[in-house]
Amino acid sequence: MKLQLLSDLHLETESYVPVPAPGAEVLVLAGDIDTTWRSFALFRDWPVPVLVVPGNHEFDRRDVDEAREALRAHVSALGLRLLDDESLVLTGADGRRVRFVGCTRWCDFEAFGASGRERAMRAGGYFQKVMQSTRHGEVFGVDAVRALALEQRAWLAGELARTGEWEATVAITHFAPSLKSADPRYGRQPGTASFCNNDEDLLPHAQLWLHGHLHCRHDYRLGDTRIVSHARGHVRKGEADGFDGQRVISVFAPA
Repeated sequence: MKLQLLSDLHLETESYVPVPAPGAEVLVLAGDIDTTWRSFALFRDWPVPVLVVPGNHEFDRRDVDEAREALRAHVSALGLRLLDDESLVLTGADGRRVRFVGCTRWCDFEAFGASGRERAMRAGGYFQKVMQSTRHGEVFGVDAVRALALEQRAWLAGELARTGEWEATVAITHFAPSLKSADPRYGRQPGTASFCNNDEDLLPHAQLWLHGHLHCRHDYRLGDTRIVSHARGHVRKGEADGFDGQRVISVFAPA
């Protein structure tokens, strides 16, 4: 099965027109497509199934729980499929079945271990102020983010451990599963734990792991798992330089 992967398009401010990639059998949108949600309409009538995993900015200035359900209804009305703590099995042109396991997988601020959590949460407070989101009637601050992150990690671990009638598993998260996805422009610092999780123990349950969030591109392996991010990012920062929106990723092909 061949996939087209797009993330971090930020169409609320960026000018970009997505085009179906020749040969792709599924389009994966790995978050931060548009804070206003309006640009999801660009993917209506897409020629192949479109799978959407919410990014953190899909929740900007919204109640997180209310937005999860509202976003599901919004993209469903456009013919897209939201994967928000959900999995889906699709059959490729070659007859092989692929399980897609998707969730935002918010950061738990433990990418550097428990000893680094306090510093990471202090650094992460800036990003939550930018979002201006709420949950349970309170500010969606770092403690609330961590609580939701742990909920999603538990779900993700349980779902990935399940066995079934599929030939491969593709995990899709917005946040990265490893510090190896850290943006090389900034290196590893406490704030990096707002972008990367330490989910390396979960990697063996997936043949391919797709993510976004960091405005850089990666394609590497840890063990038998291939990790790919294909974020476009902001033109004004040079992040879109070299971005290929037509790139196709094969689930079963080696990196």
